[in-house]
Amino acid sequence: MAYDSWGRGLVAVTLLLLHGCVRPVTELDLIMPVLPVDQAIAAQIQALVQKESGIRINLVPIPDGYTSELDALESGYGDIAFAPNNSSYRDGIASILPLYPTVLHIATFNDRAGDSLEDLLSGAIVYAGSSGSIPRLLSESIVNDLHLPPGAIRFIEEWENDNPPDVIIMYVPIDRERVMDNAQLKGVKLFSFGSPHDIGKGSAIDRAVLFNPSLRPYVIPIGAYGELTPEPIVTAAVENMLVARVDMDDTIAYDLFAEMLRLRPALFSERPELFQPLDEQLDRSNFVFGLHLGVLDFLQRDEPTFIERYSGVAEALVTLLIGSVSGLFAVMNIYRIRRKNRIDKFYVDVISIRDSVSSDTVTAERDAAVAKIHALKNKAFELLVDERLAADETFRIFIELTRDALTDIDDKKS
Repeated sequence: MAYDSWGRGLVAVTLLLLHGCVRPVTELDLIMPVLPVDQAIAAQIQALVQKESGIRINLVPIPDGYTSELDALESGYGDIAFAPNNSSYRDGIASILPLYPTVLHIATFNDRAGDSLEDLLSGAIVYAGSSGSIPRLLSESIVNDLHLPPGAIRFIEEWENDNPPDVIIMYVPIDRERVMDNAQLKGVKLFSFGSPHDIGKGSAIDRAVLFNPSLRPYVIPIGAYGELTPEPIVTAAVENMLVARVDMDDTIAYDLFAEMLRLRPALFSERPELFQPLDEQLDRSNFVFGLHLGVLDFLQRDEPTFIERYSGVAEALVTLLIGSVSGLFAVMNIYRIRRKNRIDKFYVDVISIRDSVSSDTVTAERDAAVAKIHALKNKAFELLVDERLAADETFRIFIELTRDALTDIDDKKS
């Protein structure tokens, strides 16, 4: 009887320990952005985050009394938010990762002459959003670098169709349908800083980037906006970032970054023009807000220890069993991350091959591209059989991506 009681007690303690090892679910409030395209991406992030990640995303509106998501976030409202990479520096904000580029669009009415940005804006009535808005602040920053005389530019708060401004300045992601369907933009002409060959040769776009280091040159391709883009438009872009407060727990930031990496291909499956590979040296990128320590841990693969993840349980129940389970979890997580990194390379290769084919591509090159995609697909299955890739959602997304790429290539036949 004593032995039975001891045995039952041991089982109860073991079950308690194992229950304590169950990964808790962390709920994070994402402050809803203002732009519709940003709101759509935020909603996709909420829908795609999986239960296994240990994270839940809730979308919350900006509270009354705040003019920007960053003001609310810094004040303690919400947990994460979107912010452009040229926002004013704040000690209490840290970057999680870049999401997609926000592109400078300068549109003019009535064939307003202007071989340079100075000529275009001198004496112009300009609409760049309401006073204090992010597009307005970004536009004012560029205008200040032009050193035009006082009063040379007049910003307005709003405008009607029958009385348009001379120039519209917008910072928005590439959104083909929204731009082409906007009745207020009918007949406008997009300003270009030059030709793509001018980039890196001391041109006007290089000057803009020099005085605004968070910007980078960006080319809107021919036909991206139909008749609005009869030729390439050279402009600038700034990264739209996912940010958090610096006091977010390092392990939560670590898990959030890992989950966002997993989500990226699916997140932009319906908007491939927003997808871009992450810089391999992300920790050295020029971000206004430094990377969160938890993200740096991930990039350096400094896996959080068991005690860091489950400090409350470990404080009272540090045993050999907990140590063994912790080690097993760490090994499995590292192995899962390594397999995830492999499938990311396949995503990038398929997208690169798909984008290399246009309606003008000759049949031989088109067939070669199709063969490359099939070869990548066969290689992925070989790695799957060898258990070097995971048979999970990321692999299913890869198969769908190859199928869509082959369809896109076939649709581009002359």
